[in-house]
Amino acid sequence: MKDPVRSASGRSAFIAGSLLFAASAFAQHQTFTVDPNACQVAWSLGGNGHHVTGTFHVQSGSIDFDRTAHTISGSVVVAAGSGNSGDASRDKKMNKDVLDVEHYSEITFVPQKYDGAIAPTGDSTIQVSGTFTLHGTPHDLTVPMQIHIDAGNLTAKTHFVVPYVKWGLKDPSVFILKVAKEVDIDLTLTGKLTGAS
Repeated sequence: MKDPVRSASGRSAFIAGSLLFAASAFAQHQTFTVDPNACQVAWSLGGNGHHVTGTFHVQSGSIDFDRTAHTISGSVVVAAGSGNSGDASRDKKMNKDVLDVEHYSEITFVPQKYDGAIAPTGDSTIQVSGTFTLHGTPHDLTVPMQIHIDAGNLTAKTHFVVPYVKWGLKDPSVFILKVAKEVDIDLTLTGKLTGAS
């Protein structure tokens, strides 16, 4: 015959242990909410005899990740029509002829997995893989990302190359004015980190 006291004690220990494990697992889940005004998307496009640089504006972003389960999800959205190279005529051509912002107003990146370890504080380097959607077409993309976490704040930086012509966008080269078929992107995301570490 089972001892009811010992049986109840065992159940209590099991429940307490399960709750402790659940709390510990949940503590690894965090949300990174991007502050659009503190972010930067810098781009650089080479060409024969000239080099064009500019920026885009981050519209929104929220990333969920779990260091225990090693999962990541969410999205970062960039306003396609916010491209600024300092030349209004060139930007108008870029928006109309290349990006077609009237029909494709957003550029997005949706992370699906990451490799490496994210430290609860300080610096980390990981590889993030996901779907980069440009001109309405999704593309697989893996980027290196440097992360810094400090007192509830997170900054993520990455550099990658977008082969926009290969991906079906119009080549803006005209006559003897030739430009590169790839554009370099330097992305800095800054925002708040919530959820216990």
